[in-house]
Amino acid sequence: MPAAPSSPVPAVLAKLGPLHQHDTGRLRAHLHRVPDPRSRRGRWYPLVGLLLICACAVVSGARTITEITEWGQRATTTVLELLGIRRHLPGRRRAPSQATLPRLLAALDGDALDAAIGAYLAERDHTDVGATGSTPRPTIAVDGKALSGSAHRQQRHRHLLSAVTHAPTVTLAQRGG
Repeated sequence: MPAAPSSPVPAVLAKLGPLHQHDTGRLRAHLHRVPDPRSRRGRWYPLVGLLLICACAVVSGARTITEITEWGQRATTTVLELLGIRRHLPGRRRAPSQATLPRLLAALDGDALDAAIGAYLAERDHTDVGATGSTPRPTIAVDGKALSGSAHRQQRHRHLLSAVTHAPTVTLAQRGG
């Protein structure tokens, strides 16, 4: 069942923070590790391109799946090309339809996406610390929450626990149960 258009975006995408054009190449390499849940027949858009649309939309302020889809619809053909969206028959690049992204995000392996983005953030922040030459004081914050809407009939709410460093900001671990 697809996610509701007003559903919040996957929390892992909100961790990305600023995303510069040169960062999309490094992020792309990590997103290739996320398994594609779609059947072979339904893969017109490359998974990594769709995930990059989601990532760019979220760092641009999108907070719901509808807002992510609208961001993709407003993206220029140049932006779609940079994100890896192929040309369609008339030779123009088209953003995914209103139904594509919610269906994809509902079927996606959230743990695999979390691991890919976590690896990207760890690499990015490690590179940033190496460039400045300063070593920040190690601090770790631990936070937990119950996911609203995750309880069904006789199933209890799903809980997330996350451990994050402050400077540089790196998600060390996130577990759901």
